Amino acid sequence: MYKILIVEDDLPMAQAIQKEMAMWGNEAEYVQDFQNVLAKFTSYDPHLVLMDITLPFYNGYHWCSEIRRISNVPVIFISSAADNMNIIMAVNMGADDFVAKPFDLSVLIAKVQAVLRRSYDLAGKIPVLEHRGAILNLNDTTLTFEGKKIDLTKNEFRILQTLMENKGRIVSRDTLMTKLWETDDYIEENTLTVNIARLRKKLEKAGLTDFITTKVGEGYIIQQAQDGR
Repeated sequence: MYKILIVEDDLPMAQAIQKEMAMWGNEAEYVQDFQNVLAKFTSYDPHLVLMDITLPFYNGYHWCSEIRRISNVPVIFISSAADNMNIIMAVNMGADDFVAKPFDLSVLIAKVQAVLRRSYDLAGKIPVLEHRGAILNLNDTTLTFEGKKIDLTKNEFRILQTLMENKGRIVSRDTLMTKLWETDDYIEENTLTVNIARLRKKLEKAGLTDFITTKVGEGYIIQQAQDGR
């Protein structure tokens, strides 16, 4: 079963697409917060994105570009703006196909199935972790925030990965030490302190203040936002 993310601000249309996808054995969810499409993308981790062009706050080209910074997941544009300029723009932004509105849902399903077959016979998705707009790519060990990459050492990456995987939970120093020992012969406790201090400075310099919180006597935590992200 494939997961489809629907980025469409016409609610009846989004719901109709969601229902049709389910009828064909796929799972689908539609975006409701159009200011945080990338956060929804990373949390839902879809196999394919259906993207309208005209959206509240930022258009579909913007979100396609943001997705392309972190993932090669297929994107199909669905839009009534189906002139040559918009089709060319969509393809140049990394779209895999373009379906003009109004469309028959059976045609859309056929397009989706074709792109899924073509994409997942050849390659998989890029695993990422996201928090407060910071994207940690687990394939190439890079951290991206607001379009800029933050250089991390291998130890800083392991620490941040462990904390982000346990977002909302306190991670003890012993757990972090064990994570660092996986590929190094021995890491002193003072080395962990130095690495966390250096990591915090890099995050703060990039604009990610208070990203990692110390719990005295317990360890460290990346706090979840009030909405659970």
